Amino acid sequence: MMRRLLAAALCLLALLSGQLARAENDGDCVFTLLDADGQALTQRAGRMYVGDEYIAPDDRCYRIVSVDDAKLTAVAESTGSPEDEISPNLLAAAVGTATAEPTGVSGKKLICMYSTHSDESYVPDDGTESKWKNAGIYDVGESLKQALEALGIDAVYSRETFLPHDADAYTRSRRTAEELLKKGPDALIDVHRDAVPANQYETKVDGDDVSKVRLFVGRSNPNAAANKAFARQLKAAADEAYPGLVKDIFIGRGNYNQELYPHAILLEFGTHEIDKDKAIASTKYMANVLNAVLYGGAASGTGRGAGLKSAMKGAGWAVLALAVAAAAYALLATGSGRAAAHKLRRNFSELTGGLFGDRHPRD
Repeated sequence: MMRRLLAAALCLLALLSGQLARAENDGDCVFTLLDADGQALTQRAGRMYVGDEYIAPDDRCYRIVSVDDAKLTAVAESTGSPEDEISPNLLAAAVGTATAEPTGVSGKKLICMYSTHSDESYVPDDGTESKWKNAGIYDVGESLKQALEALGIDAVYSRETFLPHDADAYTRSRRTAEELLKKGPDALIDVHRDAVPANQYETKVDGDDVSKVRLFVGRSNPNAAANKAFARQLKAAADEAYPGLVKDIFIGRGNYNQELYPHAILLEFGTHEIDKDKAIASTKYMANVLNAVLYGGAASGTGRGAGLKSAMKGAGWAVLALAVAAAAYALLATGSGRAAAHKLRRNFSELTGGLFGDRHPRD
């Protein structure tokens, strides 16, 4: 009896594992997500499932309630806005006031990365969407690594390959993910690109032509809530510093190895049809966002230098406004330009301790 129960349990586990693996395989189909009125919300390279969730650019949340495989469409109902669920810590991270201490166990700022779909490439630059050697996705991952290191963050990017690009790719990449986690990182990132039309990802940030970045979370794992919260932190910080950089968040069926760590996330930099340079250009902005959320760094500009420059600029305007106000007051108080100038010099001398302006005679 026990053997039969054990065999049945193993069969069920195998069946579920197979279903999750198929869900994690993006395949060649592109599904379109529609709202209840039939308006297109987004597209995804891969099947959509009932129960999948979507967080739009405006933070409105949706849950898929039906799927039409023949038409390659899914319909989602609005579940409202997540604003009432955002914690104070999430809001702090969004404006760059999170703790500056590393959150992992390594004792230093460390982010680890890998690319499960090791063949993903960019047609305009790589000549094809899939390369089994020197795939374009590694250029994007390497650029993100360098951008993080420029911010003083240690970054490890595994260039292991997990070919072929099939339903078992995440099973093969799992060992690498586990090895990277032994280093005690603050985040574990799986670097990808999407496979929808390029116009869905093209944008400008600070005047630069870049690709948008989609945040992808696997909902079929014990860490799903934490993974989703981490994704929302990243989106909130990006929306604050670089509006339009983060495309959206898709919470899909599957685990994508994210059950291994609460700060695990899949980032999709552009699509197969977009210029690879645009995907690479977006990595420096995404690095700033990661720095803000994980370590409390500046999400925009160049960190403390930019803040100091801004503060000095603000102080300059304040001094100018004070000078104008003082001149106007002196003119009104004395009634003549010469007397006003004399009074202004004496007042300025008082403010600066006698360093500038007319000195008062000693008593």
